[in-house]
Amino acid sequence: MQYTHEHLEIQKTLRRFIDEEINPHVDEWEAAEIFPAHEVFKKLGNLGLLGLNKPEAFGGAGLDYSYAMAMAEALGHISCGGVPMAIGVQTDMCTPALARFGSDELRREFLAPAIAGDMVGCIGVSEPGAGSDVAGLKSHARKDGDDYLISGQKMWITNSLQADWMCMLVNTSDGPVHRNKSLVMVPMNLPGIEKAKKIRKIGMNSSDTGLIYFDNVRVPQRYRIGEEGQGFIYQMQQFQEERLWAAASSLESMEDCIAQTIEWAQQRQMFGGTLADQQWVQFKLAELKTEVEALRALTYRACDLHVQGEDVLELASMAKLKTGRLTRQVADTCLQFWGGMGFTLDNRVSRLYRDGRLGSIGGGADEVMLGILAKTMGIAKRPPQRG
Repeated sequence: MQYTHEHLEIQKTLRRFIDEEINPHVDEWEAAEIFPAHEVFKKLGNLGLLGLNKPEAFGGAGLDYSYAMAMAEALGHISCGGVPMAIGVQTDMCTPALARFGSDELRREFLAPAIAGDMVGCIGVSEPGAGSDVAGLKSHARKDGDDYLISGQKMWITNSLQADWMCMLVNTSDGPVHRNKSLVMVPMNLPGIEKAKKIRKIGMNSSDTGLIYFDNVRVPQRYRIGEEGQGFIYQMQQFQEERLWAAASSLESMEDCIAQTIEWAQQRQMFGGTLADQQWVQFKLAELKTEVEALRALTYRACDLHVQGEDVLELASMAKLKTGRLTRQVADTCLQFWGGMGFTLDNRVSRLYRDGRLGSIGGGADEVMLGILAKTMGIAKRPPQRG
């Protein structure tokens, strides 16, 4: 994949917006443990950046997925992890299935305002007892006339304390666990929904994360995305784009971390020279930059094939696995070179150290990625289906 002039112009516009409207406020939002999602998303919507690869009929730009990748990469220019993650939830995690399989009515009601920045969305998959094990979720919906009555819990839900709607994965029958789930659009102002707890985290502080309770929440069955019982499959497809987004969005933040560490090392006086004079430091930073470029190549290749309509389950899983591990390696190594300064709260490197740790957990843990890869490589058998 090679970015065209149009890709680069989108990145230029977004980086200018980040410099003017986001980065000056990041420290304040990190301290508050939340950022004004509606305000930020509306400005992004006005710039046409929330629906680059979404249908033009609903306000999107109708471009291919490479433009979403270019945007994800530029989001790494934000000087924290929480805000870009929240934006990525809106663009690449809670809307792909809605855009691809939702009825025109659903897309008018939920997708169009999300693209415009008038509504904030969230994706409801994880639960207290089911995170990486998506098939094990317990939230359920029973039919009552033309409605669903939804009960259960969702946990670790990004944007949920500010969200106007949730794209919720929920059991809609008692059948086999991979064929009994549906994705349902749930307005977050309905009776029976309780935003029970704001979850405090060791990183991603500017992103609000909630524990949400559902008690017989009445939702019309017409709010279901696509066919009943296909939700697990739809969500697995959404995960591919989420994992590609995670890889692309990590590249610039790691590059910035390395560049800032080089600048620091060239200034830091020690042992009659600078830290950068130490060959070990030189070699480690060179190795890290090489690894980032290798990840970029993998991510671009996966994006290319995805645009061509090919299944990129294996490559997206590889990119996601590598992203989580490499972010940890870059942040930890660079923090070590910063010494005591790296252990201070407001240091950008220490922020990546905290924020980046989620990369090996969220969106499918490293072990889940390895399990997927073992299956695609034919060296692990698929377990028998439960239910």
